[in-house]
Parts: sequence; C-alpha cells; structure tokens
Amino acid sequence: MQRHHESILQSAGEGIYGLDTQGRTTFANEAAVKLVGYSLEEMINVSQHDLIHHTKPDGSHYHKHDCNIYASFKDGKVHHSDDEVFWRKDGSSFPVEYVSTPLFDNNNELIGAVVTFKDITHRRETEKALKKTNLELTRALKEVKELKDNLEEENQFLQEEIKLNNNFEELISESDVFKENVLAKIEQVAPTNATVLILGESGTGKELIARALHNHSTRKDKPLIKVNCTALPANLIESELFGHEKGAFTGAVARKIGRFEMADGGTLFLDEFGEISLDLQVKLLRVLQEGEIERIGGTETIKIDVRIIAATNVNLEKAVKDKKFREDLFYRVNVFPIHVPPLKERLEDVPLLARHFLKKYNERFSKNIRSITIGTMNKLKNYQWPGNVRELQNVIERAVIISNSSKLEIKGLKTNNVEEEKNEVLTLSENERKHIFKVLKMTNWRISGDRGAAKILDINRTTLEARMKKLGIKRP
Repeated sequence: MQRHHESILQSAGEGIYGLDTQGRTTFANEAAVKLVGYSLEEMINVSQHDLIHHTKPDGSHYHKHDCNIYASFKDGKVHHSDDEVFWRKDGSSFPVEYVSTPLFDNNNELIGAVVTFKDITHRRETEKALKKTNLELTRALKEVKELKDNLEEENQFLQEEIKLNNNFEELISESDVFKENVLAKIEQVAPTNATVLILGESGTGKELIARALHNHSTRKDKPLIKVNCTALPANLIESELFGHEKGAFTGAVARKIGRFEMADGGTLFLDEFGEISLDLQVKLLRVLQEGEIERIGGTETIKIDVRIIAATNVNLEKAVKDKKFREDLFYRVNVFPIHVPPLKERLEDVPLLARHFLKKYNERFSKNIRSITIGTMNKLKNYQWPGNVRELQNVIERAVIISNSSKLEIKGLKTNNVEEEKNEVLTLSENERKHIFKVLKMTNWRISGDRGAAKILDINRTTLEARMKKLGIKRP
C-alpha cells in the first residue's frame, strides 16, 4: 500500500512535498524536484521556507511566521495561495499556486503539512496578456465612443445646417430694390467660389441668402456649416472654428473636429462676422490666405477647401477706421458684397411675406385661417418694421397661435400713419364681425335673455348663432 501511495505521488503532475512541524522537508515527489531544480537530497531535512519560499513576489523578505504553509501545522487548517513565488536553485523565481494541508497522526496530533503546488507562469502571462488586451479594448471602446459622440454631434449639427428644401424660394419679394440688390447678385455669384459678404440689418434674412448662395453653387451637395460668432464665448470660438487635440486644454478630453474641417468641400457661413476679436481676425486671415488650419494643441497642418460667406450688421468700413476691424481681413472678405435692404424699404413685399408666414404657421399649428383682414393688412403695410422680416414673422406666428377665427386680425401694432388708422377701411362682413364681437364682449358672451347680445342687436338667438358661426366668432 505504501509503495502504491509513493507511486501516485511520483506520477502526479503537480509538485508535492511534506514538512514536519519545524518546516523541514520530509519528502518530495519528482515533479517538485524538477520544478525547483534542487535534488531530493538537497531538499530533505532542510527548511523549505529558507530554500524556496523566502521572499514575496516583489523581492521583499518573507518571514516564515507569516507563511501560509507554516500556518497549516500551527492552526490545523488548509491554506491556499496563488499570489506568491517559489525560488529555484538557479536563482530564478516562478509564480505558484499551492495548497497547504495539515497532517495528523493517529492521536490527532499535528505532525506537519503536505504542500501541493504548480507553476502558474503560463497562467500569469495569459492573465497579463488578457489584462493588456482588456485595457487596450477599454481604451479603444472609449475612443470609439468619443468618436461616435463627435460624429453624432457633427451629424446633428449638419442635419440642422444642411438645407432640406430649396431656400431660394423663401427669398420672397416683388420689390425691385430686393430683386436688383439681392436676387440678381445671388444668381451672379452663387456658381462661383468667390467669398461673399452679406451686409444688412438684423432680421433681414442674411442666413437665407447664405443658404441660397450655397444651394445654387457647385458645392450644394457638400455641407453648409454655420457659425454664429457672437453665440460662442471668446475662449471657445477658436476651438469651434479650428478644432482641438485631446489634452490641448482643460476639458479637452477628446479630439474635436472644428467647423472649418466639417465644412471641407462645402461652405462656411460666418454670421455676426463683424463681432470677432482682433486676435481671431489674424488667424482667420491666415486661413483665408493659405487655405490651411492647425487644430489647437496640434502640430499637423490641415489643408481645407472651404468657401466663405460672411454676414454682419456692422459697418465694417467704419470699424476699420476705428481700428476695431483689420483692414486686410476686410478686403479679403469684401470680394462680392451683397447689401440687403431693410423691410421698411420694400414695404410692397409685406403682404406677400405675411401670407407666406400665415400659410407656414397654419400648417405648423393645424389652423385654418384663410385670410388676413383688410384692416390688419393695412396696418402691416404701414408699420416701419424695425426688426425687419424676423419681426413680421414673429407677429404673424403669435397672431396665428391666439386666433380663433378664419380671418387673421392683429391688434396693438402701432403704425406711423394716423389717418390710415382713423379711416381704416373694412369690408361689410368685417364690420359686422367687429360689431358682434364688441357686443358679445360687453355682455360677457351671454347670447340670449334680456341682457343677452341677441336682444341688444335686435335679432333672434338662432340668427346670432348662425352669424357667429359664419363669421368665425368664438369666445377666447
């Protein structure tokens, strides 16, 4: 039986050795001898700890009283470890996993321990490689996520900036001044790659003109990117325009593509161009002259092919004289200026624009307002529109929202024509509607009864209700 047990020990693939209560080796199998490089004679009766287990993986001294192997014949418990090393005879070490099992005699007295161990170098290398792979994968996934976030941001921006419909049709006008100064010039310059400077008051439709220029150019299938130069803080606009590399400044956790790169092959619309700082003007001039940029924090020079359309309500010639705008940059962008007239100089376009906005907001708000009252249209045509087309659009939008009638009526718009307001010309039905509405308001919308609107108007209740329905009169 003993011979059988010895045969099993010798044939085992793992190293096995026995210790007495002093930590001296009492036996060792062939695998143990082979793993540590000592002969059996060199191991027997020698302190195992001093021979093969005297330091930790980092090389620091390992006292035997702290050793799990020794602990087994002190506390009588099985101890396991897979984060230690054994030392070979040649001075090299290898990571081991071992189990130390206490040995008892027939009287249940502790007489030592049996240690089973194996070299886990391959496992450690595999784990290390796996950890490295996981780190690389995590880093790659993070970069992919950052790239995805950037692409989503860019895609969202492009979706907002690329025109879906032909905006040339939104440049609505019947006036000669607009046709000659704007529409004709768009037709002339759009097919070229010339830089265009759009000049005009706020709200005159400079962005629509920029879109029309892009959509009728050879770049129409490429992106149109807009930058509002006043909407971004001074410390961020350079990064927005030119992009930045990861770590270029605090908060730059990933590479960011700038608007110039996003517009490559297409058009960059610089709105509120006259408000940019002198420092940034220098960098813009270089880009316009050389057709290349460098991201913030980067060293690579990036060639770009971008058409510039700039817009401003600032008198740039005066700004140049006042040293608030660089003269060389002004000449660089003032290649083909387009002067957009304010709405007060083309009041004949107001009815056309008003009907266009009425149709637009009818569809948006699911309304069925069929027309604009004559009185309201007269007010619109005689108003000076300091906020230009944008103000007209906002006025129509608000009126559509609050209207409960089939005809749009706007109150509270102060015109400069007092006589026109006094002698406001209304159709018969508009006069009737206005009078009925006034009486209903006076009676707190009571229709029947002695104090009802029908009594005051001297008509039957059913007749009044029929007239209200026909005229589109509803209680607010």
